[in-house]
Amino acid sequence: MTASHLIIDSDRHVIEPTDMWREYLPAALRARAPVQRGDELLFDGSSPFGNISALARRIVGAQAATRLDDLVSASHPGGQLRAMDRQGIDVAYLYPTYALYFAYVDGADPVLSAAMATAYNAWLFDYCRTDPRRLRGAGLICRHDPGAMLAELDRIAGFGWRAVVLRPNPIAGRTLGDPAYEPFWSACEQRSIAVTFHEGTQGRLPTAGAERFSTRFAQHACSHPMEQMMAFLALLDAGVFQRHPAMRVAFLEAGAGWLPSWLWRLDELSYPHMREEVADNIAMRPSAYFRRQCWISFEPSEPGLDVVIQSIGLCRLVYGSDYPHPDHGVQAIVDQFTDNPTASAEELRRAVLLDNPSRLFSTS
Repeated sequence: MTASHLIIDSDRHVIEPTDMWREYLPAALRARAPVQRGDELLFDGSSPFGNISALARRIVGAQAATRLDDLVSASHPGGQLRAMDRQGIDVAYLYPTYALYFAYVDGADPVLSAAMATAYNAWLFDYCRTDPRRLRGAGLICRHDPGAMLAELDRIAGFGWRAVVLRPNPIAGRTLGDPAYEPFWSACEQRSIAVTFHEGTQGRLPTAGAERFSTRFAQHACSHPMEQMMAFLALLDAGVFQRHPAMRVAFLEAGAGWLPSWLWRLDELSYPHMREEVADNIAMRPSAYFRRQCWISFEPSEPGLDVVIQSIGLCRLVYGSDYPHPDHGVQAIVDQFTDNPTASAEELRRAVLLDNPSRLFSTS
């Protein structure tokens, strides 16, 4: 790999081994750790997943069996690094798989939920120590107890990590714009730690589509883009972007195709008519906040990237492989941009694969 073709994977996943929780949880909570019983994963005595049908479970299980090597590789750092070598990935920012569910069961014990995030972060720190130059952690933040979020942010900053990850959904009745989170946003801005949002399908928490649809097909179609749309809106409407202009925010694994129409709607249909109502919190057109301080990842095969670039600028796109999840795509990413008419292939490659994530994660 030459310096001009370095690739930063902005959204890559680990697979947490079930037995690691007993090692990293406090002794008093180990009896409540996740366990595997047959084909079912249980957390604190029940499934961390929502209403997923038996048929959908079988389909997901069959899909997992076809990529077992990748799942095993992602469960330990040596395998992850070997996979990155095969795929030409130089640096990866690592995100949870199961911990996104364990730490985000709505209505769960806040102490246990926060301990799950802390245990995951400690495990991931040890995982990344194998090669901290290439393996970079995004620290998981549990939102059940807003008062405990700063302490975990301190731990994450102490690891030297440059990003945190939160789910975008409401938790304990609080959206992302709730005033209880204001000290956390301030601390992220002051510490120059990127705030990233990552959704999951069929968790036990309020999720777009879950109350209307029972199939995984329908819920997966809704959850990722719609929760990210509302995450941006929650921060915008509550004035978080206005109060924290240096806070860097990324919306991951939901595609980017929804963004131009969402920003257009906010800019042209909502803001001009209701500007006075939100004047204290929104002083610019909504799209201006996105262009100032937000980033978004895209799917390699999705259409309309030229429209996205025209809407927010090339400098706001990052690439995330989603490896080793079933819809991950790595191999063809560099070739994705060669026919894009809005910029040269080399400009696109360098921006999306190196320069933009470097700015997002404050590594340049």
